[in-house]
Amino acid sequence: MSKITEAFNKKAFIPFITCGDPDLDTTKEIIKELAANGADLIELGIPFSDPTAEGPVIMEANIRALKNNITTDDVFEMVAEVSPTVSTPLVFMTYANVVYSYGIDRFFERCQDTGICGIILPDVPFEEKAEFEDAAAEYGVEFISMVAPTSEDRIDKISADAKGFIYIVSSLGVTGERSKINSNIKAVVERVRKNTDVPCAVGFGISTPEQAAEMADIADGAIVGSAIVKVVAEYGKDAPLQVGKFVKSMKEAYHVS
Repeated sequence: MSKITEAFNKKAFIPFITCGDPDLDTTKEIIKELAANGADLIELGIPFSDPTAEGPVIMEANIRALKNNITTDDVFEMVAEVSPTVSTPLVFMTYANVVYSYGIDRFFERCQDTGICGIILPDVPFEEKAEFEDAAAEYGVEFISMVAPTSEDRIDKISADAKGFIYIVSSLGVTGERSKINSNIKAVVERVRKNTDVPCAVGFGISTPEQAAEMADIADGAIVGSAIVKVVAEYGKDAPLQVGKFVKSMKEAYHVS
């Protein structure tokens, strides 16, 4: 069983942060706080100038990181320093061009060397994933598949071929906080489970402990990004402890749902 799959031996809480916002030293401390306060898997965003799946909050975090001249090499060096200090599995969420421009094999070799377990590339369609997935597999990195409510005619084949975990997109549009999750997530989860034993987690729009607990009840875990990145934006270099408190409240909600 992979480290990613092991993270789902209970209902998994999966936070996302953008690396280098406000700086890489703070990112390292945030990762430690995430791990210490209940994160079961941590998604790390590599800054990119055109993050097409992201809403304003994460887009602005990318802009702040890029203004700091954060490069992919910088992110790898940061991960190499922090990964030995946490037991929580780390995965990247980034874009195809980041991997292409770095060199696909070189990118995944560095993932292996620095302790990255998985990769999420939201702009790579299922039909075009082989170039990335095959290279990732050579270095022990799992390519995480995504399904959305609009993927109905493709859910079966996407989920049957999935590795690590399946990222279920809760609603149409880009990332960002939503007051209500409107799509029929339960039906999507049931469809996924007919095709695979690979765990699934719901992301996009989850911003409150109650929403996280609700999605974790339906699926195998919940993913929270924009709400956490918003805390980082508010507190800057003082964000680690505040992020830790926020994540703790999210994870604690699981136990009372």
